[in-house]
Amino acid sequence: MLKRRFTLGSGLAISIVLLGCQGGGMRNPDSSSKLAWTVENPSATKGADKSQASRAAVREGDSSLDALREGRSSATPASSPLKDIYFEFDRAHLRPDARETLNANAQWMKSNASARVEIEGHCDERGTNEYNLALGAKRAQSARDYLITLGIAANRVSTISYGEEIPVCTDKSEGCWHKNRRARFVIVSPRPAT
Repeated sequence: MLKRRFTLGSGLAISIVLLGCQGGGMRNPDSSSKLAWTVENPSATKGADKSQASRAAVREGDSSLDALREGRSSATPASSPLKDIYFEFDRAHLRPDARETLNANAQWMKSNASARVEIEGHCDERGTNEYNLALGAKRAQSARDYLITLGIAANRVSTISYGEEIPVCTDKSEGCWHKNRRARFVIVSPRPAT
């Protein structure tokens, strides 16, 4: 009997294809759209009005997968109360600057007791998909464990790994790879007040 191998990478590719098949297919920029599309980021526009530019921005509470599905950047908005933390190459341990950021994130969570957070683990492109999914999971888990030691209830924090599948930067440079080695914090729907 043949066993099929299914990775997140192929799952994302299938999801993108399926999303393109729904609702009349993928958008195909043409001259009537008056947008200057680029190969590197088809969501980037030049000369677009503010409503078009705001659609390309990440909205608070959107996961990286939501942003990918909608063709938007997965970068955390500067206005987000929860900031990303970054990791060294091939490591999941928390650096001192990451601990400082986690302390601030924990303070926000204590002030917003009904908020729940999903921590996304991300990696740069080096390594196999399977290895990077495991490393991303370790990164998200180390951030979660630290938040719990700071007094955040475990049931308020979940984790997910995207490995290398949803980069925030696609250049082939150390500066870009550093941006992708991160844990991203997404605020999920708050619990109803009791």
